[in-house]
Amino acid sequence: MSRSRAGMSARDPGEAHRSSTPLELFFDLTFVVAVAAAATGLETGLVEGHASRVLLIYPLMFFAIWWAWMNFTWFASAYDVDDVPYRLAVFVQMTGVLILAVGVTRAMSHEDFALAVLGYVVMRLAMVALWIRAALADPAGRRTAVRYAVGIGVVQIGWSASLGVPLHERAPLFILLAVLELCVPVVAEGAGRTAWHPRHIAERLGLFTIIVLGEALLTTSAGVRAALTQRVALHAILPVVIGGLLIVFGMWWIYFDLPSERIAERVRGDGRISGAFLFGYTHYFIVASVAAAGAGFAVAVHRAAGPSHLTNLEAGFAESVPVAIYVLAVWLVHRPYKTPGWWREVAAPLAVALILGTSVLSSTLLASGVVISVLVALNLAVVRRRGASRSL
Repeated sequence: MSRSRAGMSARDPGEAHRSSTPLELFFDLTFVVAVAAAATGLETGLVEGHASRVLLIYPLMFFAIWWAWMNFTWFASAYDVDDVPYRLAVFVQMTGVLILAVGVTRAMSHEDFALAVLGYVVMRLAMVALWIRAALADPAGRRTAVRYAVGIGVVQIGWSASLGVPLHERAPLFILLAVLELCVPVVAEGAGRTAWHPRHIAERLGLFTIIVLGEALLTTSAGVRAALTQRVALHAILPVVIGGLLIVFGMWWIYFDLPSERIAERVRGDGRISGAFLFGYTHYFIVASVAAAGAGFAVAVHRAAGPSHLTNLEAGFAESVPVAIYVLAVWLVHRPYKTPGWWREVAAPLAVALILGTSVLSSTLLASGVVISVLVALNLAVVRRRGASRSL
Protein backbone atom coordinates (compact mmCIF):
# COMPACT_ATOMS: atom_id res chain seq x y z
CA MET A 1 0.00 0.00 0.00
CA SER A 2 1.29 3.47 -0.85
CA ARG A 3 2.11 6.10 1.73
CA SER A 4 -0.14 9.19 1.63
CA ARG A 5 2.95 11.40 1.45
CA ALA A 6 6.65 10.62 1.65
CA GLY A 7 9.91 12.47 1.33
CA MET A 8 11.35 12.15 -2.18
CA SER A 9 14.92 11.19 -1.36
CA ALA A 10 17.06 9.47 -3.97
CA ARG A 11 16.91 5.68 -4.01
CA ASP A 12 19.94 3.45 -3.67
CA PRO A 13 21.30 2.55 -7.16
CA GLY A 14 22.56 -0.71 -5.67
CA GLU A 15 19.20 -1.66 -4.17
CA ALA A 16 18.51 -5.40 -4.31
CA HIS A 17 15.53 -6.85 -6.20
CA ARG A 18 14.69 -3.53 -7.90
CA SER A 19 12.10 -4.19 -10.59
CA SER A 20 9.22 -2.55 -12.42
CA THR A 21 6.32 -1.53 -10.18
CA PRO A 22 2.62 -2.09 -10.92
CA LEU A 23 2.30 1.66 -11.51
CA GLU A 24 5.08 1.60 -14.10
CA LEU A 25 3.45 -1.32 -15.89
CA PHE A 26 0.11 0.53 -15.84
CA PHE A 27 1.92 3.59 -17.20
CA ASP A 28 3.31 1.46 -20.06
CA LEU A 29 -0.19 0.50 -21.17
CA THR A 30 -0.96 4.04 -22.26
CA PHE A 31 2.12 3.96 -24.45
CA VAL A 32 0.78 0.85 -26.16
CA VAL A 33 -2.02 3.10 -27.45
CA ALA A 34 0.39 5.84 -28.54
CA VAL A 35 2.79 3.45 -30.31
CA ALA A 36 -0.14 1.83 -32.12
CA ALA A 37 -1.35 5.25 -33.27
CA ALA A 38 2.08 6.13 -34.67
CA ALA A 39 2.52 2.79 -36.45
CA THR A 40 -1.01 2.90 -37.88
CA GLY A 41 -0.50 6.46 -39.08
CA LEU A 42 2.72 5.46 -40.82
CA GLU A 43 1.09 2.43 -42.43
CA THR A 44 -1.93 4.41 -43.65
CA GLY A 45 0.19 7.20 -45.05
CA LEU A 46 2.44 4.80 -46.94
CA VAL A 47 -0.39 2.72 -48.38
CA GLU A 48 -2.46 5.75 -49.41
CA GLY A 49 0.43 7.45 -51.19
CA HIS A 50 1.40 10.08 -48.61
CA ALA A 51 4.89 8.74 -47.95
CA SER A 52 6.65 12.12 -48.09
CA ARG A 53 4.41 13.46 -45.35
CA VAL A 54 4.36 10.54 -42.93
CA LEU A 55 8.07 9.77 -43.30
CA LEU A 56 8.75 13.27 -41.98
CA ILE A 57 6.10 13.32 -39.26
CA TYR A 58 6.52 9.77 -37.93
CA PRO A 59 10.06 10.23 -36.49
CA LEU A 60 8.93 13.41 -34.72
CA MET A 61 5.77 11.85 -33.28
CA PHE A 62 7.63 8.75 -32.15
CA PHE A 63 10.27 10.95 -30.56
CA ALA A 64 7.56 12.57 -28.44
CA ILE A 65 6.30 9.14 -27.36
CA TRP A 66 9.73 7.68 -26.64
CA TRP A 67 11.19 10.75 -24.95
CA ALA A 68 8.31 11.17 -22.51
CA TRP A 69 8.58 7.49 -21.60
CA MET A 70 12.38 7.62 -21.25
CA ASN A 71 12.42 10.73 -19.07
CA PHE A 72 9.85 9.39 -16.64
CA THR A 73 11.53 5.98 -16.52
CA TRP A 74 14.91 7.48 -15.67
CA PHE A 75 13.34 9.71 -13.04
CA ALA A 76 11.36 6.85 -11.50
CA SER A 77 14.49 4.72 -11.27
CA ALA A 78 16.02 7.37 -9.02
CA TYR A 79 13.05 8.87 -7.14
CA ASP A 80 10.03 6.54 -7.14
CA VAL A 81 8.41 6.93 -3.69
CA ASP A 82 4.97 5.54 -4.62
CA ASP A 83 2.99 7.91 -2.44
CA VAL A 84 -0.25 9.69 -3.32
CA PRO A 85 1.27 12.85 -4.89
CA TYR A 86 3.64 10.71 -6.95
CA ARG A 87 0.84 8.47 -8.20
CA LEU A 88 -1.31 11.47 -9.11
CA ALA A 89 1.57 12.99 -11.08
CA VAL A 90 1.94 9.71 -12.99
CA PHE A 91 -1.80 9.68 -13.72
CA VAL A 92 -1.47 13.18 -15.18
CA GLN A 93 1.30 11.92 -17.45
CA MET A 94 -0.84 8.96 -18.51
CA THR A 95 -3.62 11.37 -19.42
CA GLY A 96 -1.14 13.33 -21.50
CA VAL A 97 -0.08 10.13 -23.31
CA LEU A 98 -3.68 9.40 -24.27
CA ILE A 99 -4.12 12.96 -25.55
CA LEU A 100 -0.87 12.56 -27.48
CA ALA A 101 -2.11 9.29 -29.01
CA VAL A 102 -5.16 11.04 -30.44
CA GLY A 103 -2.95 13.92 -31.55
CA VAL A 104 -0.53 11.59 -33.34
CA THR A 105 -3.38 10.33 -35.51
CA ARG A 106 -4.46 13.88 -36.40
CA ALA A 107 -0.90 15.00 -37.04
CA MET A 108 -0.12 12.15 -39.41
CA SER A 109 -3.41 12.32 -41.29
CA HIS A 110 -4.11 16.09 -41.41
CA GLU A 111 -0.87 17.76 -40.22
CA ASP A 112 -2.79 19.12 -37.24
CA PHE A 113 -0.30 19.15 -34.34
CA ALA A 114 -2.36 20.95 -31.69
CA LEU A 115 -3.49 17.87 -29.74
CA ALA A 116 -0.11 16.16 -30.04
CA VAL A 117 1.67 19.20 -28.62
CA LEU A 118 -0.96 19.57 -25.86
CA GLY A 119 -0.58 15.94 -24.77
CA TYR A 120 3.21 16.18 -24.85
CA VAL A 121 3.31 19.40 -22.83
CA VAL A 122 0.93 17.91 -20.23
CA MET A 123 3.31 14.98 -19.76
CA ARG A 124 6.37 17.16 -19.57
CA LEU A 125 4.91 19.70 -17.12
CA ALA A 126 4.05 16.81 -14.80
CA MET A 127 7.74 15.90 -14.97
CA VAL A 128 8.65 19.49 -14.08
CA ALA A 129 6.51 19.16 -10.93
CA LEU A 130 8.23 15.90 -10.00
CA TRP A 131 11.70 17.38 -10.48
CA ILE A 132 10.77 20.40 -8.35
CA ARG A 133 9.58 18.06 -5.64
CA ALA A 134 12.86 16.12 -5.86
CA ALA A 135 14.82 19.38 -5.62
CA LEU A 136 12.98 20.35 -2.44
CA ALA A 137 13.39 16.97 -0.78
CA ASP A 138 16.88 15.86 -1.86
CA PRO A 139 19.62 18.39 -1.02
CA ALA A 140 22.37 16.19 -2.50
CA GLY A 141 20.69 16.11 -5.90
CA ARG A 142 19.15 19.59 -5.80
CA ARG A 143 21.32 21.22 -8.47
CA THR A 144 20.65 18.39 -10.90
CA ALA A 145 16.90 18.40 -10.19
CA VAL A 146 16.66 22.18 -10.62
CA ARG A 147 18.45 21.98 -13.96
CA TYR A 148 16.03 19.32 -15.11
CA ALA A 149 12.99 21.30 -13.99
CA VAL A 150 14.15 24.56 -15.56
CA GLY A 151 15.38 22.93 -18.77
CA ILE A 152 12.21 20.92 -19.35
CA GLY A 153 10.01 23.91 -18.51
CA VAL A 154 11.80 26.25 -20.91
CA VAL A 155 11.58 23.78 -23.79
CA GLN A 156 7.84 23.36 -23.19
CA ILE A 157 7.42 27.08 -23.78
CA GLY A 158 9.04 26.49 -27.15
CA TRP A 159 6.72 23.59 -27.97
CA SER A 160 3.67 25.67 -27.05
CA ALA A 161 4.86 28.62 -29.10
CA SER A 162 5.56 26.37 -32.10
CA LEU A 163 1.85 26.11 -32.84
CA GLY A 164 1.89 29.76 -33.88
CA VAL A 165 4.59 29.13 -36.49
CA PRO A 166 3.50 28.64 -40.13
CA LEU A 167 3.06 24.99 -41.02
CA HIS A 168 5.91 24.87 -43.56
CA GLU A 169 8.37 26.18 -40.95
CA ARG A 170 7.42 23.78 -38.16
CA ALA A 171 9.56 20.78 -39.16
CA PRO A 172 12.91 22.59 -38.60
CA LEU A 173 11.56 24.09 -35.36
CA PHE A 174 10.34 20.70 -34.11
CA ILE A 175 13.75 19.18 -34.85
CA LEU A 176 15.46 22.01 -32.95
CA LEU A 177 13.15 21.54 -29.96
CA ALA A 178 13.79 17.79 -30.00
CA VAL A 179 17.55 18.43 -29.92
CA LEU A 180 17.07 20.81 -26.99
CA GLU A 181 15.08 18.12 -25.17
CA LEU A 182 18.01 15.73 -25.63
CA CYS A 183 20.40 18.36 -24.30
CA VAL A 184 18.52 18.88 -21.03
CA PRO A 185 19.77 15.65 -19.38
CA VAL A 186 23.31 16.32 -20.64
CA VAL A 187 23.32 19.72 -18.93
CA ALA A 188 21.49 18.52 -15.81
CA GLU A 189 23.62 15.44 -15.22
CA GLY A 190 26.70 17.65 -15.46
CA ALA A 191 25.77 18.93 -11.99
CA GLY A 192 25.67 15.40 -10.56
CA ARG A 193 24.45 12.02 -11.70
CA THR A 194 20.99 10.86 -10.70
CA ALA A 195 20.73 7.64 -8.73
CA TRP A 196 19.25 5.48 -11.50
CA HIS A 197 19.34 1.74 -10.92
CA PRO A 198 21.07 -0.20 -13.74
CA ARG A 199 19.04 -3.39 -13.48
CA HIS A 200 15.79 -1.46 -13.18
CA ILE A 201 16.60 0.66 -16.26
CA ALA A 202 17.62 -2.42 -18.25
CA GLU A 203 14.38 -4.19 -17.35
CA ARG A 204 12.30 -1.13 -18.27
CA LEU A 205 14.01 -0.73 -21.66
CA GLY A 206 13.57 -4.44 -22.36
CA LEU A 207 9.88 -4.28 -21.47
CA PHE A 208 9.30 -1.31 -23.76
CA THR A 209 11.08 -3.12 -26.59
CA ILE A 210 8.85 -6.17 -26.03
CA ILE A 211 5.75 -3.93 -26.05
CA VAL A 212 6.70 -2.52 -29.45
CA LEU A 213 7.53 -6.00 -30.79
CA GLY A 214 4.05 -7.06 -29.68
CA GLU A 215 2.57 -4.12 -31.58
CA ALA A 216 4.39 -5.29 -34.73
CA LEU A 217 2.89 -8.76 -34.35
CA LEU A 218 -0.56 -7.27 -33.79
CA THR A 219 -0.25 -5.12 -36.92
CA THR A 220 0.72 -8.16 -38.99
CA SER A 221 -2.13 -10.21 -37.58
CA ALA A 222 -4.66 -7.47 -38.31
CA GLY A 223 -3.40 -7.09 -41.87
CA VAL A 224 -3.57 -10.82 -42.53
CA ARG A 225 -7.11 -11.03 -41.14
CA ALA A 226 -8.18 -8.15 -43.39
CA ALA A 227 -6.56 -9.76 -46.42
CA LEU A 228 -8.26 -13.10 -45.78
CA THR A 229 -11.60 -11.31 -45.35
CA GLN A 230 -11.07 -9.85 -48.82
CA ARG A 231 -10.53 -13.40 -50.11
CA VAL A 232 -6.83 -12.92 -50.85
CA ALA A 233 -5.27 -16.30 -51.58
CA LEU A 234 -3.46 -17.79 -48.61
CA HIS A 235 -0.39 -18.63 -50.70
CA ALA A 236 -0.05 -14.92 -51.58
CA ILE A 237 0.24 -13.76 -47.98
CA LEU A 238 1.99 -16.82 -46.53
CA PRO A 239 5.48 -15.42 -47.35
CA VAL A 240 4.50 -12.23 -45.52
CA VAL A 241 3.42 -14.18 -42.44
CA ILE A 242 6.55 -16.32 -42.39
CA GLY A 243 8.84 -13.36 -43.06
CA GLY A 244 7.16 -11.22 -40.42
CA LEU A 245 7.49 -13.94 -37.79
CA LEU A 246 11.13 -14.59 -38.65
CA ILE A 247 11.89 -10.87 -38.37
CA VAL A 248 10.09 -10.37 -35.04
CA PHE A 249 11.62 -13.51 -33.53
CA GLY A 250 15.04 -12.46 -34.84
CA MET A 251 14.62 -8.94 -33.45
CA TRP A 252 13.83 -10.35 -30.01
CA TRP A 253 16.78 -12.75 -30.17
CA ILE A 254 19.26 -10.10 -31.25
CA TYR A 255 18.19 -7.61 -28.58
CA PHE A 256 18.30 -10.09 -25.71
CA ASP A 257 21.42 -11.88 -26.97
CA LEU A 258 23.33 -9.74 -24.50
CA PRO A 259 21.41 -9.13 -21.24
CA SER A 260 20.82 -5.37 -20.98
CA GLU A 261 21.42 -5.34 -17.24
CA ARG A 262 25.06 -6.30 -17.85
CA ILE A 263 25.47 -3.34 -20.20
CA ALA A 264 23.69 -0.99 -17.77
CA GLU A 265 25.85 -2.14 -14.87
CA ARG A 266 29.01 -1.51 -16.88
CA VAL A 267 27.71 1.90 -17.97
CA ARG A 268 26.83 2.81 -14.38
CA GLY A 269 30.10 1.51 -13.01
CA ASP A 270 32.61 3.07 -15.41
CA GLY A 271 31.62 6.60 -14.37
CA ARG A 272 31.47 8.01 -17.92
CA ILE A 273 28.23 9.83 -18.53
CA SER A 274 28.61 9.47 -22.30
CA GLY A 275 28.08 5.71 -22.04
CA ALA A 276 24.74 6.18 -20.31
CA PHE A 277 23.54 8.62 -22.96
CA LEU A 278 24.66 6.37 -25.83
CA PHE A 279 22.95 3.39 -24.21
CA GLY A 280 19.72 5.28 -23.57
CA TYR A 281 19.48 7.45 -26.67
CA THR A 282 20.23 4.65 -29.14
CA HIS A 283 17.06 2.94 -27.93
CA TYR A 284 15.07 5.56 -29.84
CA PHE A 285 16.22 4.00 -33.09
CA ILE A 286 15.61 0.51 -31.72
CA VAL A 287 11.98 1.00 -30.68
CA ALA A 288 11.07 3.44 -33.48
CA SER A 289 12.36 0.99 -36.09
CA VAL A 290 10.40 -1.89 -34.56
CA ALA A 291 7.16 0.10 -34.75
CA ALA A 292 8.02 1.14 -38.31
CA ALA A 293 8.70 -2.51 -39.15
CA GLY A 294 5.14 -3.27 -38.05
CA ALA A 295 3.92 -0.70 -40.56
CA GLY A 296 6.19 -2.33 -43.14
CA PHE A 297 4.55 -5.68 -42.44
CA ALA A 298 1.17 -4.10 -43.20
CA VAL A 299 2.57 -2.65 -46.44
CA ALA A 300 3.71 -6.15 -47.40
CA VAL A 301 0.20 -7.50 -46.82
CA HIS A 302 -1.25 -4.76 -49.04
CA ARG A 303 1.33 -5.53 -51.71
CA ALA A 304 0.41 -9.22 -51.61
CA ALA A 305 -3.31 -8.35 -51.81
CA GLY A 306 -3.00 -6.25 -54.98
CA PRO A 307 -1.95 -2.91 -56.46
CA SER A 308 -1.23 0.06 -54.19
CA HIS A 309 0.04 3.62 -54.44
CA LEU A 310 3.58 2.36 -53.86
CA THR A 311 5.83 0.90 -56.50
CA ASN A 312 7.35 -2.50 -55.73
CA LEU A 313 10.68 -0.85 -54.93
CA GLU A 314 9.08 1.71 -52.62
CA ALA A 315 7.15 -1.03 -50.83
CA GLY A 316 10.34 -3.04 -50.58
CA PHE A 317 12.16 -0.19 -48.88
CA ALA A 318 9.20 0.34 -46.52
CA GLU A 319 9.61 -3.30 -45.47
CA SER A 320 13.41 -3.53 -45.33
CA VAL A 321 14.69 -0.16 -44.05
CA PRO A 322 13.18 -0.42 -40.51
CA VAL A 323 14.65 -3.91 -40.10
CA ALA A 324 18.06 -2.71 -41.26
CA ILE A 325 17.97 0.26 -38.86
CA TYR A 326 17.06 -2.05 -35.99
CA VAL A 327 19.95 -4.46 -36.65
CA LEU A 328 22.39 -1.56 -36.93
CA ALA A 329 21.13 0.16 -33.74
CA VAL A 330 21.29 -3.00 -31.60
CA TRP A 331 24.77 -3.73 -32.97
CA LEU A 332 25.93 -0.24 -31.93
CA VAL A 333 24.57 -0.76 -28.40
CA HIS A 334 26.07 -4.23 -27.97
CA ARG A 335 29.36 -3.83 -29.83
CA PRO A 336 31.45 -2.17 -27.04
CA TYR A 337 30.45 -4.88 -24.55
CA LYS A 338 30.87 -8.10 -26.52
CA THR A 339 34.01 -10.14 -27.11
CA PRO A 340 35.90 -8.38 -29.93
CA GLY A 341 36.68 -10.12 -33.20
CA TRP A 342 36.23 -9.85 -36.95
CA TRP A 343 32.81 -11.46 -36.71
CA ARG A 344 31.56 -8.74 -34.37
CA GLU A 345 32.77 -6.07 -36.78
CA VAL A 346 31.51 -7.57 -40.03
CA ALA A 347 28.36 -9.63 -39.40
CA ALA A 348 25.80 -6.95 -38.54
CA PRO A 349 26.89 -4.38 -41.19
CA LEU A 350 26.86 -7.16 -43.81
CA ALA A 351 23.39 -8.23 -42.68
CA VAL A 352 22.20 -4.61 -42.92
CA ALA A 353 23.47 -4.39 -46.51
CA LEU A 354 21.80 -7.68 -47.44
CA ILE A 355 18.50 -6.65 -45.84
CA LEU A 356 18.50 -3.40 -47.80
CA GLY A 357 19.32 -5.41 -50.91
CA THR A 358 16.14 -7.48 -50.47
CA SER A 359 14.14 -4.34 -51.34
CA VAL A 360 14.37 -5.21 -55.03
CA LEU A 361 12.73 -8.61 -54.49
CA SER A 362 9.02 -9.32 -54.67
CA SER A 363 9.15 -11.12 -51.29
CA THR A 364 11.21 -8.55 -49.40
CA LEU A 365 9.84 -9.49 -46.00
CA LEU A 366 10.58 -13.19 -46.37
CA ALA A 367 14.09 -12.52 -47.67
CA SER A 368 14.80 -10.09 -44.81
CA GLY A 369 13.52 -12.68 -42.35
CA VAL A 370 15.90 -15.25 -43.77
CA VAL A 371 18.84 -12.84 -43.51
CA ILE A 372 18.13 -11.97 -39.87
CA SER A 373 17.62 -15.67 -39.05
CA VAL A 374 20.95 -16.58 -40.63
CA LEU A 375 22.59 -13.79 -38.63
CA VAL A 376 21.21 -15.28 -35.41
CA ALA A 377 22.23 -18.81 -36.39
CA LEU A 378 25.78 -17.85 -37.38
CA ASN A 379 26.20 -15.85 -34.19
CA LEU A 380 25.16 -18.90 -32.16
CA ALA A 381 27.65 -21.04 -34.08
CA VAL A 382 30.51 -18.58 -33.47
CA VAL A 383 29.62 -18.31 -29.79
CA ARG A 384 29.52 -22.09 -29.39
CA ARG A 385 32.89 -22.51 -31.12
CA ARG A 386 34.55 -19.81 -29.05
CA GLY A 387 32.82 -20.73 -25.80
CA ALA A 388 32.25 -17.02 -25.18
CA SER A 389 28.48 -16.79 -24.99
CA ARG A 390 27.34 -13.23 -24.37
CA SER A 391 30.77 -12.36 -23.08
CA LEU A 392 31.48 -8.81 -21.99
